[in-house]
Amino acid sequence: MRAAVRDSLADLPEGSLVLVACSGGPDSLALADTTAFCAPRMGLRAGLVSVDHGLQEGSAERAAAVAAWARGAGLAPAEAVTVQVGAGGGPEGAAREARYAALDAAAERHRASAVLLGHTRDDQAETVLLALVRGAGPRGIAGMRAVRGHYRRPLLGIARGDTHEACAERGLKPWADPHNEDPRFLRSALRPALDSLVAVLGEDLVANLARTAALVGEDTDYLDALALAALDECRAEGGLDAGRLGALPAPVRTRAVRAWLLESGVNGAELNHRHVTAVDALVADWRGQGPAFLPGGIEVRRGGGRLTATQPLR
Repeated sequence: MRAAVRDSLADLPEGSLVLVACSGGPDSLALADTTAFCAPRMGLRAGLVSVDHGLQEGSAERAAAVAAWARGAGLAPAEAVTVQVGAGGGPEGAAREARYAALDAAAERHRASAVLLGHTRDDQAETVLLALVRGAGPRGIAGMRAVRGHYRRPLLGIARGDTHEACAERGLKPWADPHNEDPRFLRSALRPALDSLVAVLGEDLVANLARTAALVGEDTDYLDALALAALDECRAEGGLDAGRLGALPAPVRTRAVRAWLLESGVNGAELNHRHVTAVDALVADWRGQGPAFLPGGIEVRRGGGRLTATQPLR
């Protein structure tokens, strides 16, 4: 774990601050403890943020206790942050949105260079399986990235069992989140199924799924880069040139369409394959059809050989 954290932080300038997002569970607690050891030896500063979602009894006290432990371990700043969880996107999605907003705000407030997340190799394998169950494309199968903006996941190559062993070896007392055993949450419901698959197919399954995510992620990044370059070539006044866009290979074209839709104001959390397919049909299957309707009230039309996106009136 120390090697994984050192590798993850090796490119940061001396004196940089990293914040560990820590719920008090075994994965994030082991990550926080490891970072507290590694960061000062690398010339870095390390702090901690514990987010209280307010969804369970005693959550505020638990977050405060994690922050207090962190201060005793030499992590500074160390703070507990309370968030209000909305109702949109289901309970898991709403909690995740509130949590990341709080972590973004903490990173800005403390001028942190990186925020560390405790996702493990097992979490990555679960993410790949969930993507397959949902019929996701390569972007979903690529799973979580080791680095995304200021977020870093040092433990994506570390087994969940290793974080539990690290906590035991270091005398840490992690919190067991009951939501992790609650079948109402899809990821929690998936874990027994993954255990069954491991029993049938062997222990290498988790590592193989995680490696699949890494391999697909490399290909996805390459195609995304090609698509962004192609998108610039397809720009026309007020939109995109449908002819140039239609000449692109489908994997590049659909990625260019997706990038343009995000530019046009479509919420990435709400944009899905059906929306991209509907807009792509205006290029690859043009029969004079009407507009494609997208989240947020945005409409994409084809006219005069161009695609244009119209924002709703406010």
